[in-house]
Amino acid sequence: MSVDVDSLLPILRRVVGARVSNHADAEDLVQEALARVLQHQDRIEDGMLEPYAISTARNLVATMRRDDARQRGNRHRLHEPGDTATPDDHLLAGEDQEAMTRALQEFTEDERALLVAHEAEGRSLASLARERGTTAGALAARIHRLRARLRAEYLLALEDDPPTDRCRTVLIAFSIRDRRRQREADAEMHLLECDFCTRVSPPLLELDEQRAGEIRIAVSADPHIVTARQAARNVAAEAGFPSTELTVLATAVSEIARNIVRFAGVGEIIVEQVEDSHRRGVRIVARDAGPGIVDLERATQDGYSTCKGLGLGLPGAKRLMDEFEVATKPGRGTTVTMTKWHTGGRR
Repeated sequence: MSVDVDSLLPILRRVVGARVSNHADAEDLVQEALARVLQHQDRIEDGMLEPYAISTARNLVATMRRDDARQRGNRHRLHEPGDTATPDDHLLAGEDQEAMTRALQEFTEDERALLVAHEAEGRSLASLARERGTTAGALAARIHRLRARLRAEYLLALEDDPPTDRCRTVLIAFSIRDRRRQREADAEMHLLECDFCTRVSPPLLELDEQRAGEIRIAVSADPHIVTARQAARNVAAEAGFPSTELTVLATAVSEIARNIVRFAGVGEIIVEQVEDSHRRGVRIVARDAGPGIVDLERATQDGYSTCKGLGLGLPGAKRLMDEFEVATKPGRGTTVTMTKWHTGGRR
């Protein structure tokens, strides 16, 4: 069965829009529902496409509401201390108290005292900074890191002990939304290899995805290749890339997006502008949960291509970019991270 996306999108938007008022959240749910329909289209009987799509959308909305209700409990009590507690909040707090207690045991006495003073007692950053002989900005950064650690430790406390010490490092790196730490921990590859972190990490990955300045494109069909290419070109243009480099970057993105469509079926491409101490650039992250790459060394050799597009494949994309990394696991999926730096981007 071939899914008619143009006819399905208005239906999904009506179903979700009637239940979710926030436009951005609603559109995310629509795209997720569409991706799931595309993923399972071969199993949908004739005449059942619309009912299947509507049911999928409703289930996604219900799941989001359940998640929101749970997040109002102890998991995010320290993240949003100003919320007014409801009876459901108290119930969830009671159920989660033991896990939160175990999570806080991973912190020093001083760290716990700081969290309680600011988040539970409502002490201002300015007063705490004066008391501790530091600045409000430095203290805010520290509290941000502590919150991120607490989210990860809480999820770990809900589970059995993680299989490796690396699990905690990876989960905290995603919770704190730190790309550098994620790269140092080889976090993308770890997620492909570790069943424990794959199961535990979704709430942290959702937070990691809420980054300003990112463009996210769900990829499941040829038109999405064009969308990803245009997004990369637009972000690079905003970063001041010359036209020749815009074409180079767009070509590399096309090849990576085409691989997702051809081999994985469904995936995602993230485009963001990045900076270091003296230059600007564009980073592309392409993720899928497809079959993975069995022979990565061969797949990244010059001249190797299994795709009938521009014939460049992974080796061509690698040549076009300044930085290129692939994390893959057969049967689990592939993540490609690549960066193009603006040659005239020194500030």
